[in-house]
Amino acid sequence: MTMMLTGTTPTPLPLDQMKPWNSARQMLVCTSVTDEAPDVKTFTFAVEGGGWFNYMPGQFITVELRAKGGDLHRTYTVSSSPSRPYAIAITIKAQPTSIGTRWMFENVRPGSRVRAYGPSGHFTLSRNPGKKYLFISAGSGITPMMSMLRWLSDCAPDTDVVFINSARRPEEIIFREELELLAKRMPNLSLGFLPEARSVASPWSELMGRIDRHKLSMLTPDFMGREIFCCGPDPFMRAVSAIVHAEGFDMGHYHQESFGATSIAKSVHKQAQEPATCWPAARDQRPQSRSRRDMERKASLQNLGTPEDMFLAWFFGLPDGADVGHAALSEIARIDGIAAPSVQLLSLRSLLHQATLNILQQPRRRRRQRH
Repeated sequence: MTMMLTGTTPTPLPLDQMKPWNSARQMLVCTSVTDEAPDVKTFTFAVEGGGWFNYMPGQFITVELRAKGGDLHRTYTVSSSPSRPYAIAITIKAQPTSIGTRWMFENVRPGSRVRAYGPSGHFTLSRNPGKKYLFISAGSGITPMMSMLRWLSDCAPDTDVVFINSARRPEEIIFREELELLAKRMPNLSLGFLPEARSVASPWSELMGRIDRHKLSMLTPDFMGREIFCCGPDPFMRAVSAIVHAEGFDMGHYHQESFGATSIAKSVHKQAQEPATCWPAARDQRPQSRSRRDMERKASLQNLGTPEDMFLAWFFGLPDGADVGHAALSEIARIDGIAAPSVQLLSLRSLLHQATLNILQQPRRRRRQRH
């Protein structure tokens, strides 16, 4: 049993009376804001009107921010676990040049309403299961790792996991206290923190410095036999990838995620190649048609993929069966000649979700009007 938000008075509501969050129809309500480290906060949300969250650990959501200069859209990895489905949390770091994140820090408070889209993404152990894991991250790249580790703690606490995080200074290690607590509860969890420099605020006497083969081998002697998930700034991920590749690691068991345009483009391309699992609510909650014609139409739409893919296919005039992600990215690259539009395409997928559904419903509305 959970609590449904109705103004300021929570009302108990059994799980079987709730529906999963429909990002096209329901906004999120902030329930708490927590300081995690310098310039790092966790924002926790519930579904406005009641509901639960259906996602895979490691996925992300796109948040719409109503800033003074115009609407902003920012993609944030979920740090909470789907094993606790009544709330969803994002943990974000405000960089000196941040605009959207700084706006959130200054304006989002408990009770704030936020529009978001998703969840989405393929950087998850649910799609890449293994017997043993190495979660290695730097800075705020820890967020998808924390989501996966929290899920394992709740659902498979005996899993063999090595968790490594690199930070500039000891006090900037995000989730450090919680990780140390989880290590006491998970018998096969091994932690490795790598601050690059000492700090007066938080003394440190353990291993330090940037990741290299020697440090990786010290923290994970058997990394060659693990499923590796890596997330962080591009230089960090290039270093980790180069280390394991040089050792002859099977890169089919190496997975990485970043927040740069190149990696997002790869994520969009991969989403187009795999069946969609994150966007069913708006379509599935409509009353099912009893006519054979409508049943066949529904089946054909499902075979096309996500509503976003259908819109992109229509927008770019792609033939049936085209690789939507690859073709759309190629078309945008041809027009603009730069890599950055891949980020815009990712936002386009999220923001046009409801608009695409409306377009697909128009023929049905016209038939009803004729009768």
